[in-house]
Amino acid sequence: MRIWASAHAVDDFYQGLVPTAVPYFVLERHFGYLAASGLATAAALGSAIPQLAIGVLADRRRLPWMAPLGIGLAGTGAGLAGLLPQYPLVFALLLLSGFGVAMFHPPASRDARSDAGGSATAMSYFAAGGSVGFFVAPAIATPALDHLGIGATALFIPPAVLMGVILFRHQHRVHATASTRTTVTNGVNRPGRFVALTCVEIIRSSVSFGVNTFVSLYWITHLGASTELGGTALALELGGGVLGTVIGARIGDRIGLVRTVQLGNTLLLPALAALLFFATTSTRRCRWCCWSAWLPTCPSPCSSSSARTTCQPDQEPRPASHSASP
Repeated sequence: MRIWASAHAVDDFYQGLVPTAVPYFVLERHFGYLAASGLATAAALGSAIPQLAIGVLADRRRLPWMAPLGIGLAGTGAGLAGLLPQYPLVFALLLLSGFGVAMFHPPASRDARSDAGGSATAMSYFAAGGSVGFFVAPAIATPALDHLGIGATALFIPPAVLMGVILFRHQHRVHATASTRTTVTNGVNRPGRFVALTCVEIIRSSVSFGVNTFVSLYWITHLGASTELGGTALALELGGGVLGTVIGARIGDRIGLVRTVQLGNTLLLPALAALLFFATTSTRRCRWCCWSAWLPTCPSPCSSSSARTTCQPDQEPRPASHSASP
């Protein structure tokens, strides 16, 4: 599971790199807010829509090269985006990076779940790896972008290539020494409830991704903060995702997975309201209060991590979640 958690961290690092780089595209390339949102949309669409087809393909055929190649594309696309001045090329590269993210997640989730043996705690480590990647992206990339400019995104290509090679060798070793495992489905398919859960996740992800994209830029352009402080604000928000993923797994073991999803989304609403309230105040004191407004968002990623676990039909059910199982 260490390999999969590390690979997930590297892969999702590039999802965190995009909102980190957006303010620098605006400041150095003079892209407007609409263009900046287009860059975030390119990464989001590239990582979301193809996963439907890739998931079907991953279910039908076991392709050990797919997840490693996905990491390589995610890092290469995001890294090269900062080197090109033309907006259409930057858009296309971020779309390619998102496609790499999409190539990674379905087969990686399948194989990591197989290695975890149906353990929710083990899968929480895999999910937390992705959250860690999100979290460390602004902390690592902001100093490099400050000193070297937007072209510094190219410095982050080698980790993707290296992790892709490591994961490919791991996949080759596993498939060469172990027979293919047969997945046993213990649950019953409920398409209606699955669609409802998917709609909830779309709404939550839209709010979360919007905040991720513009929080740093808002601090820089409207609150007069430095780029370092803007990156720190983004890192703080994403750090809540790491904490929420770990806490969410333990809460799910106690009160059930669906109740944990409901709790996370319920806490997201007052957290967002508090953020908007403090962000409209211009005094120095309330700028620092903005930091505390991010803290209630820590449990909100529970909905994401719990949804990943809830939607796994082959997971061994736990007594705490029987009554709330979708």
